[in-house]
Amino acid sequence: MRIHRLVGTLLATGIITALLAPAPASASTSRWTAAWTTPVQRPMGETWQGKNWSLDGFADESIRQVVRISAGGSHLRIRLSNRYGSTPLRLTGATVAKAGSGASAVAGTTRDLTFRRVRSIAVPAGQDAVSDAIPLRTSALERLTITLYFATATGPATFHESAAATTYKATGDHRYDSGVTAFTGESHSSYYVTGVDTSGSSARSTVVAFGDSITDGVSSTHDADNRYPDQLAERLAGSRLSVVNAGLSGNRVLEDSDCCGDSALSRFRRDVLDQPSVRTVIVSQGLNDLGFNPEVTADQLIAAHRRLIKAAHSSDVRIVGGTITPMKGSMLDSPHGELVRRQVNQWIRTSGEYDAVVDFDAVLADPADPAALRSAYNAGDALHPNDAGLEAMAAAIDLASL
Repeated sequence: MRIHRLVGTLLATGIITALLAPAPASASTSRWTAAWTTPVQRPMGETWQGKNWSLDGFADESIRQVVRISAGGSHLRIRLSNRYGSTPLRLTGATVAKAGSGASAVAGTTRDLTFRRVRSIAVPAGQDAVSDAIPLRTSALERLTITLYFATATGPATFHESAAATTYKATGDHRYDSGVTAFTGESHSSYYVTGVDTSGSSARSTVVAFGDSITDGVSSTHDADNRYPDQLAERLAGSRLSVVNAGLSGNRVLEDSDCCGDSALSRFRRDVLDQPSVRTVIVSQGLNDLGFNPEVTADQLIAAHRRLIKAAHSSDVRIVGGTITPMKGSMLDSPHGELVRRQVNQWIRTSGEYDAVVDFDAVLADPADPAALRSAYNAGDALHPNDAGLEAMAAAIDLASL
């Protein structure tokens, strides 16, 4: 009797989930496609977007995040990360549902997430977790809510600072709450959730948009899914290709940063090559190296691009090079940086080392002053494109190159 009680306790806390065999894959879940993703970074305090919850973490709280998937299907699974946690992340339980407006969920669509058939899980520090396959019929460009409940204190949270979408917080367990009343807290960062994969649809391969804040969509209208990868996903909706966004605000190609994540070189494998069914990556990065490292050279950046190309080709992944966008008049602008930007862009355009090129620089540049953004595309800081500029970026991509 004592043994039965002990086993029940261990199951309830998720401690022995690793000992449970996962459910066998069915024909509908034998192939997964990444339908949504976001990179994660170390916890930090107040940022240019304001206060976030990553340093405080969560205790007896539910957080609800809304994501739009680029490929639907008959089943889905959720990926979580405790990559930058210092202690095990004890998730009491989680649900996924079709999203209503704001924090609401569509009644009758809520499904429990399980991890090797158990609803709770302890994710070790520095590790990731993937849920079991969840039967829920979804469509391309459909929005989902993912609700995580933590009964005990999490400690500082692995997160993504600039989500361009609202995350909601409620006191207590509101996994099954389809209403909005309890969700009184709001943040523009996301927490722990790193991906949604789908199976059983027409989409068979994934395109990853890899970059910095421009790819991340920090200047797009929040909660509108107007980032350039979102708009590319709209062009490809219902096709055999899904699109996911691996942009990270402030990210650099060459250097890791406490506030802006691991460098592009450091995170390329996990954020791009480890995506399910990845076929193509679009690389658009370099502005932050130019703006924050006054000694960076074109040779250094070109060598880094070559490393990304080699890594992609070693994994049989097609790689498309995006030119570095204009920055004149912005906080990153400098004569040296502009010279290096032009040199790197010339190499991207003419070297033939990328499998294809998308000339984001030419698309966004002011014809009268090519070092500067067009006024019609300027979000206000002479650096980030507005919704119209992000749409122009998506429209410039040759779908045949993917």
